[in-house]
Amino acid sequence: MKLSELLYGVSVVSVSGSTAVEPLSITTDSRQVRPGALFIAVRGTRVDGQQFIQQALEQGAIAIVTETIPTSCAVDKTFVQVSDAALASALIASQFFGNAAARLKVVGVTGTNGKTTIATLLYKLFSGLGFTCGLISTVENRIGDHSVPSTHTTPDPVQLQHLLHQMEQAGCTHVFMEVSSHAIHQHRIAGISFAGGIFSNITHDHLDYHNTFDEYIRVKKSFFDTLPATAFALSNADDKRGAVMLQNCKARKLFYALRTLADYKGRLLDNGLEGLQLTIDEVEVHFRLIGTFNAYNLLAVYGAACALGLEKMEVLTQLSQLQGAPGRFECIVSAKEQVLAVVDYAHTPDALLNVLTTLKQLRKPDQQLTTVTGCGGDRDRTKRPLMAAAVAAHSDRFIFTSDNPRSEDPASIIKDMEEGLAAADYKKYIPIVDRDAAIKTAITLSAPHDIILVAGKGHETYQDIKGTKEHFDDRETVRKWFATLDK
Repeated sequence: MKLSELLYGVSVVSVSGSTAVEPLSITTDSRQVRPGALFIAVRGTRVDGQQFIQQALEQGAIAIVTETIPTSCAVDKTFVQVSDAALASALIASQFFGNAAARLKVVGVTGTNGKTTIATLLYKLFSGLGFTCGLISTVENRIGDHSVPSTHTTPDPVQLQHLLHQMEQAGCTHVFMEVSSHAIHQHRIAGISFAGGIFSNITHDHLDYHNTFDEYIRVKKSFFDTLPATAFALSNADDKRGAVMLQNCKARKLFYALRTLADYKGRLLDNGLEGLQLTIDEVEVHFRLIGTFNAYNLLAVYGAACALGLEKMEVLTQLSQLQGAPGRFECIVSAKEQVLAVVDYAHTPDALLNVLTTLKQLRKPDQQLTTVTGCGGDRDRTKRPLMAAAVAAHSDRFIFTSDNPRSEDPASIIKDMEEGLAAADYKKYIPIVDRDAAIKTAITLSAPHDIILVAGKGHETYQDIKGTKEHFDDRETVRKWFATLDK
């Protein structure tokens, strides 16, 4: 395809050279430039792609898309100046990969918590009913039955459009994807015509990136503002910003709720370690998932499936058989002592509170709850004391430890968390920087039938330390120390 065709819909400021050239590949990563490539120089949050234009040319790029054309540019190469390179990269990628989303039913899930579970359950539900589906999530990407490793909640535009193209080629009819606030703000999802959008909830997160909570809300809402009239927009009516999300939205507005009137209404009958008993649209159903927060996730999945045309009883029957996403309230029980460990990805104050409240409701009076958690480095520091306060309020014992410290000192992150503790909290608190030792200590201190929450990393199989991803899996570590306990 000629460059002139790839630029369809892009706001072009000026052109130097010919747009009749036909790029063999496109990339926003200068390290991936090969002879005949189109390099799109995007200004990132940490690195400006424009710094690598010369490197891209030396590696064989035949054209450059950039916001600023270098003063001394190669006369035999094509330079296209655009007003927004990030937006241009998404639109160009969509054209390059044949605008696959136009022939797929793509459903985006956004919100602070629940995105992975909702997207994964939708994928499992539709797959179980005979559809060939795609999944784009924090845990993994799936093309039909084939798993593709995931590096971001929402991939960069080139990766994302390539995935959608592969999904179409594999015969997928539906794609369920998480849509992060970063992806919305950075235009990664531009060029995708969504069949539907789902809002789960919004709580304190990512203020290191968005600066204010109001801006975080505005960015999330902008996803629904751009949905076409042919799409559906499904929102949580029990979230105080659920209605706000759909203001000015052109799509068909739908709501789900446990507490208020809604298009898809649920009522919680029983919430135990064996699962959830819910009435949904007057039908009583038992689900394998645990916790009130999962009741909302199930309602969102049910509502979206119905909005996509599936039959009510067919959806509820299939949904009742499904497990959640890996690392989301994943339960591991020691064979001999019957200690229950719950591994969960909760890494925001609200997500932690949801899991802790659920465990507090489910446990018996003689069961002690120990929580092991930390906070990621180079991320929103303001949530650290809030997470600590939530843990202290709902745990009999708690250990603060290392999460993904990245470039920060893990001990200093723990100090930030300690600002959320009251003097009395220190009686039940142990700081242990080493995560392996922290989990071992929690298990060693637990009596038979006690409960341990290991929060923050969930499905992740690494720790990000000083730019290196070192292998570490909470579930693997729990099983290792349980085996020792059971000897």
